[in-house]
Amino acid sequence: RRCMEQLVSTQWLQDELGSPDLVVLDCTVFLRMGDNGFISESGRQNWADGHIPGAGFADLNEDLVDASSRLRYALPAAREFADAMQRLGVSDDSRVVLYDDNRAMWAARVWWMLRWIGFDNAALLDGGLQAWKAEDRLVTTGSEAPVEGTLTVHERPQIIADKADVLAAIDDGSTCLIDALSPASFSGEVNAYGRPGHIPGASNASATALLDDETGCYLPAAELRNRFPDDPSARIVNYCGGGIAASSAAFVQTMLGFHDVAVYTASLQEWVGDADAPMTVEG
Repeated sequence: RRCMEQLVSTQWLQDELGSPDLVVLDCTVFLRMGDNGFISESGRQNWADGHIPGAGFADLNEDLVDASSRLRYALPAAREFADAMQRLGVSDDSRVVLYDDNRAMWAARVWWMLRWIGFDNAALLDGGLQAWKAEDRLVTTGSEAPVEGTLTVHERPQIIADKADVLAAIDDGSTCLIDALSPASFSGEVNAYGRPGHIPGASNASATALLDDETGCYLPAAELRNRFPDDPSARIVNYCGGGIAASSAAFVQTMLGFHDVAVYTASLQEWVGDADAPMTVEG
């Protein structure tokens, strides 16, 4: 099996398009604020209006989540997720490139879920569809049904944190909690989830600040390294509102060589609903 870097350039992808082992997936979701909180809109129509040639659509609103959960973007069972990826053409010997049209974090979430089921030969397209279009590369509206793949599950439960893990992390002193939301959310200035602030002991590393504002590409590794702990062996648990921005932070940490990284996928949408789960605006 041919392997790739975890982050690939538009030129690399251009050169590889059409390779029989390559699966390209658009993972776009759009969030907007409604009267009663965030509204999550599938990027499927955006994909239909123009996507990288050969790219399928990975739907984080429907196909890749547990639709029975009251939580948005809830993880499905590992085998159910693998089956959904198989239907998108992913096999054990595939190379998978993921992108989105909204700040990389949606693609990063699918990347993290693939990692969770033991599939490591996936990459993010640096800059996503924004960079692809900015360079006047070809987009298409056509699509072909993929040949269903065969994907083996080797689940890594340790890279998905739950509420109990986070509660324990507040007190244990050795786990680094990273809040990947905006500084305004972290400080409590913006209250989007019902209770303002952040989980006690957390540090703020906003996922959007991991990217260059103009290009949408990830910042150079030397700059990114300054956002996170010095010790690459440290246990890190990332959270946000629904485990999406946190996946971008986790992707960067993994790319930088951190060995023990997790995402609290339920994040604040679950946490704030428990009156006993602490929040603070201090620190």
